[in-house]
Amino acid sequence: MPMSLAPVSTCTVTACSFNHDGCHAGAISVGGSDGSAACETFVALDARGGIPTAHGAVGACQRLECTHNRDLMCYAEGITVGGDSALCETYEAS
Repeated sequence: MPMSLAPVSTCTVTACSFNHDGCHAGAISVGGSDGSAACETFVALDARGGIPTAHGAVGACQRLECTHNRDLMCYAEGITVGGDSALCETYEAS
């Protein structure tokens, strides 16, 4: 297990309710399909939420083929989430 969860270093998904001055979800899950990885915690509502003092981190990763994934945990130093569909831009297929 990593010493700490991989942080969401940057999130540029302005439509996500957890993203206001950074990711305020306690932890995110990364999933996706067809060779891409996406933040499964993405929520598009007309409200801002999450934990005000939280800085998002990757709690679980379902992309087994990602070079940063070991035992369903992300071992990247940090991830970047972006695009309209909340893609994990740090994803690297092995």
